[in-house]
Amino acid sequence: MNLAEGVQVVSFGVLALMVLGTALGVVLLSNIVYSAFLLGGVFISISGIYILLNADFVAAAQILVYVGAVNVLILFAIMLVNKKEDFSELPRRWIRKAATALVCVGLFALLSTMVLITPWAIAPQPEIPLASTIVTIGKHLFSDFLLPFEIASVLLLMAMVGAIILARRDFIPELPVEEPIATALTLPERPRELIKSEK
Repeated sequence: MNLAEGVQVVSFGVLALMVLGTALGVVLLSNIVYSAFLLGGVFISISGIYILLNADFVAAAQILVYVGAVNVLILFAIMLVNKKEDFSELPRRWIRKAATALVCVGLFALLSTMVLITPWAIAPQPEIPLASTIVTIGKHLFSDFLLPFEIASVLLLMAMVGAIILARRDFIPELPVEEPIATALTLPERPRELIKSEK
């Protein structure tokens, strides 16, 4: 995809603003469901940046893997747990806030230094129409990287089978209702309704 330079700059600006806005929403919103939805917006915006870089396969994988699998899994986990707890103040919370702020400032300084010292000038190159990267990646996957690709697929299959077995509930043996459950610390008791009727 070869767009005009002005369109590329405007598209990159819009996508960068979308990434920053949705990422700030993920961090700052108190509702965790809204944060999860905005995380999907972050992933989609990053896939748009990949499309601008002519990385069509990486953009499609970004949407399929992160939006279609990881983000949906996060949403299912949030909605299935649904555990409400009252907010309680942690003792010495300011120490955690100060440590978090220190780490964030350090990362920001490190990234800013990397951006400033990196030579971003690109030598002029003859314009060559770029072909689709999917064909090249497919050739490498099924020739040079065939063994790691198959091992990864087997591992994912094992993880899926394990998750299905853990999620199944009918493997848990159920005790019959007629047999009373007696333990060493409890004694069988008569129902209160029968005791009242006998009196």
